[in-house]
Amino acid sequence: MNSRIKKFIILIIISVALGFLSRVSGLSAHQALAISIFCVSILGTLFFWDFRLSFAFLGSSILLLTRTIDLENLIKFSSLEVILFLVGMMVIVGLLKDAGFFAWLIGLIIRMKKLTAKKFIFSICVISALLACAVDEVTAIIFMVAAVLEICDYFEVDPAPFIITCVLATNIGSSGTVLGNPIGILIATKSGLTFEDFLIKAFPLMIFCLFVLIGIVLLWYRKVIKELEYKMKAFGENEMLIKLISVPPERQLKISLLIFGITLFLISLHHRFEVIWGLEANTVLLVIPLISAGLVMIWKWQKARDFIEKDVEWWTLLFFLLLFAQAGTLKYTGATDALAGKLAHLAKNSPTAIIGLVLWISAIGSSILDNVVLVAAFIPIIQSFHDIGFNLQPLWWALLFGGCFGGNITLVGSTANIVALGILEKERNIKMTFFRWFWIGLTVGVITTFIVWLSLIFLPFYH
Repeated sequence: MNSRIKKFIILIIISVALGFLSRVSGLSAHQALAISIFCVSILGTLFFWDFRLSFAFLGSSILLLTRTIDLENLIKFSSLEVILFLVGMMVIVGLLKDAGFFAWLIGLIIRMKKLTAKKFIFSICVISALLACAVDEVTAIIFMVAAVLEICDYFEVDPAPFIITCVLATNIGSSGTVLGNPIGILIATKSGLTFEDFLIKAFPLMIFCLFVLIGIVLLWYRKVIKELEYKMKAFGENEMLIKLISVPPERQLKISLLIFGITLFLISLHHRFEVIWGLEANTVLLVIPLISAGLVMIWKWQKARDFIEKDVEWWTLLFFLLLFAQAGTLKYTGATDALAGKLAHLAKNSPTAIIGLVLWISAIGSSILDNVVLVAAFIPIIQSFHDIGFNLQPLWWALLFGGCFGGNITLVGSTANIVALGILEKERNIKMTFFRWFWIGLTVGVITTFIVWLSLIFLPFYH
């Protein structure tokens, strides 16, 4: 039997079984159907990655036709504001790519005097993390992989350990700000957390975990680092390397950086503007990227269509939109209230235990599924904890860090992983084995998640 047919049969059996068990456990028919459809979309993403949007289309249609949710609420739960925010940011990132920002930034920092292997590891980790904070994990990793491949080719060393290092740092860095990962903006809009909250609470913990990662990598890859150090000394001063990656900042790049800098500045102060102007929460946060993108398309009007058609990931955004709507259906039908009650019972109504459950379930789940899928499923459940008297703030942080750090555990744990390894295979014909990634990914994922767990439990700062 064809493997796809087998997977499809397994998908149907699991989804029907979940719906049946939900019904037997006392949930209504609409609640059971909402759970089944959502599981089909999640498992369909896992089993049939290329057809994930098809499952989202079909599942959302069934929910409407069966009156499990009405059209008004489907649109309400689709988080259109998040989609528009991502569209705006993608246009700005497209401008930065067009202006050569990423090549210039990497060249600027790598061109340090007396470059050593340890300095190189430190640099690529910090650049990867900060780039992820400023733009997003996928854009950051594309440019980091390109730079690392060139540098490793120059020194004739295996690029795989350094690519893995960049991806691990990128996933950790993506938790530092609202902009680092789509789950950041999704959590911010649903929780009421502001950009300032992320800078004050998420960013410092991310930086600490980043330094832990650097320590682990220096120990784990000590033989590879020693080999790189030897070759760096053999090659002497790195003038050739500097020429290879140097890109002088031109006028277009300077203007692009100014637009990007102003956008980041205004986003960081969005909460204050909303309070001063009496606007609804997150209005300024979501509008600023659209204003910037609009100005970019006026300035670069000849390329405006390219920014929208080529730099905006419509396939991914449509999938997110329908997935958010399906997750909202769980809330609309009351299914998440029931699930939250069962989790609270499992944890014996202990806030500490609930934090641990959310953190570790999201971390382990993100190692298997796309973290946006997992977070979209968890958000309505966390919202339901409010109704039974739990403080939600530590749960939001648990979901954020679990979703980002869990992506490091396996080679399919995040989009950044898949993109980086795809480039590595395409450009250098190097195929990553599961366990070559898994052991260091598991070590980094478990240690950093454990650090977050202790922080969320023992530091009142996060409550």
